[in-house]
Amino acid sequence: MQTKPTITHRWILAAIMFLLLASFNIEAQESADVLHAGVARIDITPKEPVTLSGYGSRKDLSKGVHDPLSARVVAFENNGKRLVLVSTDLLGFYGGTAEQFRKTILAKFKLQPDELFLTGIHTHSAPTLTLDKDKGHENNLKYTKTLEGKLIRVIAEALDSTAPVRIGAGIGYSPVGCNRREVRLDGAGWPKEAIKLGRNPYGPTDKQVLVAKIANADGAPVAVLFDYATHATALGPKNYRISGDVLGLAEQFVEKILGPDLIAPAFAGASGDIDPWYRILPEFNTESGWIPEPVLLGTLLGEEVVHVYRNIKQTSPAGKIETAFIKLALPKKPDDNSNDKTTYLNITAARAGDIAFIGFGCEMCTEIGMAIKAASPFKHTFVITHCNGAAGYLPTKDMYKEGGYEVRTSPFAPQAAGMVIKQSLKMLYQL
Repeated sequence: MQTKPTITHRWILAAIMFLLLASFNIEAQESADVLHAGVARIDITPKEPVTLSGYGSRKDLSKGVHDPLSARVVAFENNGKRLVLVSTDLLGFYGGTAEQFRKTILAKFKLQPDELFLTGIHTHSAPTLTLDKDKGHENNLKYTKTLEGKLIRVIAEALDSTAPVRIGAGIGYSPVGCNRREVRLDGAGWPKEAIKLGRNPYGPTDKQVLVAKIANADGAPVAVLFDYATHATALGPKNYRISGDVLGLAEQFVEKILGPDLIAPAFAGASGDIDPWYRILPEFNTESGWIPEPVLLGTLLGEEVVHVYRNIKQTSPAGKIETAFIKLALPKKPDDNSNDKTTYLNITAARAGDIAFIGFGCEMCTEIGMAIKAASPFKHTFVITHCNGAAGYLPTKDMYKEGGYEVRTSPFAPQAAGMVIKQSLKMLYQL
């Protein structure tokens, strides 16, 4: 004889159903929180001689390759939200190329403007990008068109290879960068002339090396991202050999040490007034027993990246993605003669888990970046310059009293830096 369920039986069945549903919801929530990432790298070394970027006095075509150039991509995905970080061994995206490349990439992959960080490490020994046949060598025009196709391919490879990952971060320090706003003194110790580009060992310098470790679900590393504030200008205008300079050589060193299956994209921090300790050298010194300065400095920085990476013990599979973008209107210099008194700066902010990234389409001076990091609500904030634009130098307000190259070439009014700091922190807190 079949018996009807008692009230006790109904409560037991209800409890079991509740537990099953709760378990399903927890698993679904955990799945939604898991960060996915894909990585890829592609060679972007020019096949033909090209004009090199960064120094107006350098007119001839390149004469050989010292070390290869690459584009490296890390594509994050979580619950339908994406974040694509592109690091290229280039000066940056000048001459309208940032707008053109971003337009193409965003359309191709259906990304939102705030989901893409298109950056250059600011090496001054890479090809000048140009989309105008009247404003560049034909080899550079061909190179730029080829580069666009290569970036599409490498981003597609990264997006197509996303899988669950674990992410963690750490901080190190390096003496590679040095303040370059030098005050030269006469024999009596008085300032001899206006501030020049040189070496100022006592000036503000951000020594921090930020490192993010990305490993697959089994713990095997797939990428090491690092951020450091220096120009990649160990080589000067007399150098005609293609090179990633300090940051590019650091990337190559990290990949050599940690293995060929890992990529190590670098990002240039707030380094508008920071050069390498050895700067604007005419060539790679091949003197017997001598370590060429770009190699020395790149290796020193790369070793610190590896040290920090190896000390990152805690990683997390959780990784919420949030992004934001603004085209910030800023005042131009008071002495600007144009009728338009406003200029614009692209700022892109994002988080992947507990790590923040904030990118600026300019050459930001180091004190500004340090102020943003110090006030950020995130423990690890990657301040990235030469990102999604090329608006020029952004000096601090105090620099306008001193003058110098950064101030002279900047389009911004003195109060612009304070406005950028305020807007950046607003975006970071909203993430």
